[in-house]
Amino acid sequence: MDLDVFVTAHRTEWDRLDHLLHRGRRLTGTEADELVALYQRTATHLSLIQSGAPDPMLTARLTQLVARARSTVTGTRRATWRDATRFLTVGFPAAVYRSRHWWIPTAVLSTLLAALMGWWIGTHPAVQSAIAAPDDLRRMTSPGGEYETYYSSHPAASFAAQVWTNNAQAAAMCLVLGAFLCFPVIWILFVNVVNLAVGIGLMSSAGRLDTFLGLVLPHGLLELTAVFVAAGTGLRLGWTVIDPGPQTRRSALAQQGRAAIGMAIGLALVLFVSGVIEGFVTPSGLPTWARIAIGIAAELAFLAYVHVLGGRAARAGEVGDLDATERSAELPAAA
Repeated sequence: MDLDVFVTAHRTEWDRLDHLLHRGRRLTGTEADELVALYQRTATHLSLIQSGAPDPMLTARLTQLVARARSTVTGTRRATWRDATRFLTVGFPAAVYRSRHWWIPTAVLSTLLAALMGWWIGTHPAVQSAIAAPDDLRRMTSPGGEYETYYSSHPAASFAAQVWTNNAQAAAMCLVLGAFLCFPVIWILFVNVVNLAVGIGLMSSAGRLDTFLGLVLPHGLLELTAVFVAAGTGLRLGWTVIDPGPQTRRSALAQQGRAAIGMAIGLALVLFVSGVIEGFVTPSGLPTWARIAIGIAAELAFLAYVHVLGGRAARAGEVGDLDATERSAELPAAA
């Protein structure tokens, strides 16, 4: 492509498009049709220049021009309650369902590792001594000790808010840092597994594993599931960097990244429910069986929500990404 000839041939169209955009809403019907036609032609010109004769300054100008024209043609779209409802009933559960091949193995392996490490800590006094001094261990694991009083150490509302904030941050970090080839996600996941294993090991060595599980299970089932979903999604995002599949790496990362952002919002709501349970149910005076039953009910409700609504949406082609009308146009990739 002779770039100078191309620019000379189409400069008038670009200048005309820029002029129409500056007029804003004062366009006649004929001028509005002209703007749409010029927008489509300029978008084609931009694609040809990018693929045939990339010029940074010209590409930047046309990119800005096309973006302004697209905004004018499509209009500014405002989020509505209908969008929120669609996200909660279609987009989010579909994204969780489609990533199940990542987060379910993550959950199984993490649980097994936590149980194995907990057994190792609980059966090896030398390991316990490396964790803390004997007096400190007794203070943590004895009746009325730190493991029990932790959940009632602050007013329920503020404790629930603190727990929600911490867990939402951990989930968001898993989602965001997944693009760094999975390693940060694995580290965050490992830290969570170690914390759980230490509690299991120390309380089992004190003969109080049932008490520990009675405190952890009411909120922990849903909380850990949300963390596993976030970790699995982060790992999937990291793997996309390595193997983007039939799409270009940029396109695949953009799709997975947008889905991950939506996942972060949805998981924040899930962790809010978990935080409420941890703040109000876990330290309550309810019998242990009742507290655990509430936790199991919340977990089963979430799994049913993902399987029923998410499975239906995924089978209908939903991927948890933005609508096609809201995404940037992409050039077709070679098969």
